Amino acid sequence: MKHRLASQHYWQSTQGLRKALLILCFSGAPFFPVVEHINATVYVTTTVDQQKKEVKGTIYDETNAPVAGATVVVKSSTRGCITDIDGKFSISVNVGDELLVSFLGYQTENVKITTNNDYTVHLKPKVDELDEVTVVAFAKQKKESVISSVTTVKPSELKVPSSNLTTALAGRMSGVIAYQTSGEPGKDDASFFIRGVTTFGYAASPLILIDNVELTTADLARLNVDDIASFSIMKDATATALYGARGANGVILVTTKEGKEGKATVSIRIENSVSTPVRTIETTDPITYMQLHNEAVKTRNPLGVLPYSQSKIDNTIRNLNSYAFPAVDWYDEMFKKYTMNQRVTANISGGGNVARYYIAASFFNDNGVLNVDKQNNFNSNISLKKYSVRSNININLTKTTEAIIRVNGSFDDYRGPIDGGDALYNKVMKTSPVLFPKSFPNVGEYTNNTHLMFGNYGDGTYINPYADMVKGYKDYSRTSIVAQGELKQSLDFITKGLNVRGLISTTRYVYSDVSRYYNPYYYAMGAYDQSKNTYSLTLLNPNGGTEYLNYNEGAKDVTTTNYMEAAMSYNRDFDEHGISGMLVFTRRTQQNSNAGDLQKSLPYKNQGLSGRFTYSYDKRYFAEFNFGYNGSERFAENERYGFFPSFGVGYLMSNEKFWKPLEKTINKLKWKFTYGLVGNDAIGDSNDRFFYLSNVNMNDENKGQDFGTNWGNHINGITVTRYANEVITWEKAKKMNIGIELGLFNKLEIQADVFYEKRNSILMTRSYIPSTMGLTADVRANVGAASGKGIDMSVDYSHSINKDLWVTGRANFTYATSKYEKIEEPDYLGAGTPWRSQVGQKLSQQWGFIAERLFIDEADIANSPEQNFGGKLMAGDIKYKDVDKDGKITEADKVPIGYPTTPEITYGFGLSAGYKGWDLSAFFQGNARSSFWIDPNRISPFIDTDDDNNTHSQNALLKVIADNHWSEANRNIYTFWPRLANESVPNNTQSSTWWMQDGSFMRLKSLELGYTLPERWTRKARISNVRIYLNGTNLLTFSKFKLWDPEMGGNGLGYPIQRVYNIGLSVNF
Repeated sequence: MKHRLASQHYWQSTQGLRKALLILCFSGAPFFPVVEHINATVYVTTTVDQQKKEVKGTIYDETNAPVAGATVVVKSSTRGCITDIDGKFSISVNVGDELLVSFLGYQTENVKITTNNDYTVHLKPKVDELDEVTVVAFAKQKKESVISSVTTVKPSELKVPSSNLTTALAGRMSGVIAYQTSGEPGKDDASFFIRGVTTFGYAASPLILIDNVELTTADLARLNVDDIASFSIMKDATATALYGARGANGVILVTTKEGKEGKATVSIRIENSVSTPVRTIETTDPITYMQLHNEAVKTRNPLGVLPYSQSKIDNTIRNLNSYAFPAVDWYDEMFKKYTMNQRVTANISGGGNVARYYIAASFFNDNGVLNVDKQNNFNSNISLKKYSVRSNININLTKTTEAIIRVNGSFDDYRGPIDGGDALYNKVMKTSPVLFPKSFPNVGEYTNNTHLMFGNYGDGTYINPYADMVKGYKDYSRTSIVAQGELKQSLDFITKGLNVRGLISTTRYVYSDVSRYYNPYYYAMGAYDQSKNTYSLTLLNPNGGTEYLNYNEGAKDVTTTNYMEAAMSYNRDFDEHGISGMLVFTRRTQQNSNAGDLQKSLPYKNQGLSGRFTYSYDKRYFAEFNFGYNGSERFAENERYGFFPSFGVGYLMSNEKFWKPLEKTINKLKWKFTYGLVGNDAIGDSNDRFFYLSNVNMNDENKGQDFGTNWGNHINGITVTRYANEVITWEKAKKMNIGIELGLFNKLEIQADVFYEKRNSILMTRSYIPSTMGLTADVRANVGAASGKGIDMSVDYSHSINKDLWVTGRANFTYATSKYEKIEEPDYLGAGTPWRSQVGQKLSQQWGFIAERLFIDEADIANSPEQNFGGKLMAGDIKYKDVDKDGKITEADKVPIGYPTTPEITYGFGLSAGYKGWDLSAFFQGNARSSFWIDPNRISPFIDTDDDNNTHSQNALLKVIADNHWSEANRNIYTFWPRLANESVPNNTQSSTWWMQDGSFMRLKSLELGYTLPERWTRKARISNVRIYLNGTNLLTFSKFKLWDPEMGGNGLGYPIQRVYNIGLSVNF
């Protein structure tokens, strides 16, 4: 229950005092209050007409909770009363009178007095403005008048048991392509694109705005979903043109909640979850590892020395001594089966006619699955604590002036291993299970050692993932604070519908990290006495280990962004004509500390003027024109400003008079068309700040010259590292959209859009600059072009079968594909190899050889085109197709293979149902038409490599390889893995169809069961709503690919995406 009044006992005990105070307060009024009954305070005039009857009643809210303090007034009179704590009232009336029942935050209800003496009134909340409008660029529009392509999603649909909002985007909104490649806390942001990727330039991500202020993906990821009022995806040119320079890749527009008039309401949500990997990598057992390692040597060189003797294998089988004959399951040693996470959110909102407030706070605690024991006095398991606070205050300074103050902050405190969780998963794959144990015990002659004795091999430079996990930790702190002030002024006194608005905002981002670690001592098995089962150890790095924690300060970044916005708008209806217009000026400045060089240290600035003009006739015909005129500091003066216009028209056919006979069947039919130009100034990398300026190294030693009699005087030379180009300009995108909105039976709503985009002026490095020009740096220009097309659609269904049973359904589908239209490349057509051209191919298309099968025998090798990648070819190695028929396999034989790495199809569908207090919902999500590589170099077993940082590794053996590899006993030419080897075989690690995998999948993304306690149970505790729920994410996955979670693509050996089981409690006061 929402009422906050005192208990019935308190109400009764203070009745006399209340009566006296009311009479004093109203002694000068034309009426004075008296208490006719103990249950209600009644106002009567000093000159009362003859009263014919007395009626009583009860007032309830939308949850059937009694409304205390509601006002009941006889229309056109001064007679009235206030309901008591149980929502009851009693008042004297005449038959035919009309009662006006009102309460702050609710619609006023009219009750006609008849011959009845008892009335029940249900108040309805005031309609939320967001249910009637769509949030668009810099404003809100009535939903019926929106002709641009905008997808909105209810914040409740983004509530998943995760502290990262971006992980909830996939499949929830049409037009959004999203996927996640890691489950590591702090590094689990999803990649997402609006209508796919239509540029091969530097930036393809959408613009993210929270309360009109540009923020980062990290800020969106940490946004508390309970604070969100609206979440919109702006997809076409009409929706994004006002953002001009930043709108080419689409816009995500989020507004946060504000307080509403009414009693203070408090909401608290508490969750505790268990997370476990969706799918883990399966490696084979140590015995099989040694046996197949021996086979790998023998099958390539029958005279080769076997790495493992039969005695070692037998003693390992007998588990004679786990230190002398190690058999380590590194995945089991390094990683736990599950971990626990917690989330707590709370907010309070309310206010009156003058001021309204929304104040919120949250705490998220995410932990890793690293199996860190208590050997050290610190814990290096991943622990990410996120705190956030938000305060939105609306103040009516006058009847026409509103001030809004928004302040929010997010604070991350992280601790984890030095290398990070993803690196540790990869290191496990690089470690043999039988070379050494994770550590040796401090026993016997080593009892007095004051350091851990980590296992290693050879010269002590092999990767020991356990040592890397526990040797130290990294702490980082990330803080983001945003403060906004907004002022809205109605100018109705000049002309009705005219308004001005101003906004200023400052954002401060601070990041710092520090690492503390010791250098591990590595030991190897020395002598082993099998008869006594004793051993001695050899210290491999006596001068390399330390017993203290080193201290290493990392990055320290401070970024300050200031933003201002000034807008004037006009919105007015003239009979059947609706007219609106808006002009917005924006300016943004960003300053980075610790920038690293002069150019990056200078403030980043851009500014622009945008406008929108709309016209509607009779709520049937709609037209809209938008523009953005934006300036970017990155370009020379002649190219600095760009003009980006767009227009759209719409026809709401269902508002025609001739549609009346159909309106019960087809309650809505709307057609939309938009076309426009948008821009992108995020081209080139971060080192290309000012394209119109040259970069010159005035002290290049490599370009110097020796002088003097003995050539002993060296003078450094000058090198141009970038040439000035004053004609580099904006990346431009022409976008067209045709859409339809269809409503059926007032229960089913369908929206579908077909879109096309042509992207021009994509920045590229020129390929045809003659070397005779003597240039020392690349030359770049806006010469690239690409196009994209597709369809996105959504279906929403809602039906209340009766007062106790309801059902809703939602589905969406997005198909977005893109291709190269123009790109700098050699003349493949003239060279007779047109298949090598990227023109017409997908933007993220992958290229490689066509692997036909494995070689059958020596004769097959001899009769096949030449494959000379190094090393001797043998039966069981991969055979490639000679595409150009020249008798040898070369780069010219590479062709487009598989689908793009970015999914071309994303979809989602789900159902929700409720019966009385119970509710159940399920949501499925999937991606299709995507491919990824398995990197054979990363999973090739037994390979002993020497990395660039002077560390050795020996790859583990995947179970799938152990079970499905070519051998003399298994000459299947289509088996998963080629002939084994104990060293790299370049022929078998080429990019080819052999390693290309289908990235399509569908998963049960979420499932939730909830129960809302009956109001009669919570009323006495003055609680309006209590809901208990169980839910989970990533519960089931359906895919042809089985080695790891297919959503991770080529990063499958990294930190796995998590399956989450969650229990939660939501309480509203």
